[in-house]
Amino acid sequence: MRCGYSDDIDQKDAAMWRGQVASAIRGKRGQQLLKDALAALDAMPEKRLIRDELVTTDGDVCLLGAVGKARGVDDIAKIDPEEHDVLANRFNVASCLIQEIEYINDEYVINPHLETPEKRFERVRKWLVENIATVAAS
Repeated sequence: MRCGYSDDIDQKDAAMWRGQVASAIRGKRGQQLLKDALAALDAMPEKRLIRDELVTTDGDVCLLGAVGKARGVDDIAKIDPEEHDVLANRFNVASCLIQEIEYINDEYVINPHLETPEKRFERVRKWLVENIATVAAS
């Protein structure tokens, strides 16, 4: 599991982690990543996302792979998806947000191995839309 999440964590630590993830999502850099991710998905000619890898040799991508390609991260295919700090540095966000995005992309459903790449695309896109902050009109 590339997200690095574990069931072996106590409630207090889990609550603190969830708070860090929520803060990273709400923050300026996190929101920019989510907006860029949505734009990258919407620009994809084939609406499908892979799991467990950033980019395949065939050019298929996960959510972070799609953003990396859209942002022109030349070496995105060479980055180990479990190197959360490296990815966080490349995307200018907190490492916990990278892990959360990998979890959402790869593991969020009951049986991720049965989910089609097209269904994964729809589900991940929906998550992005739900987590992009909207500014109320004044």
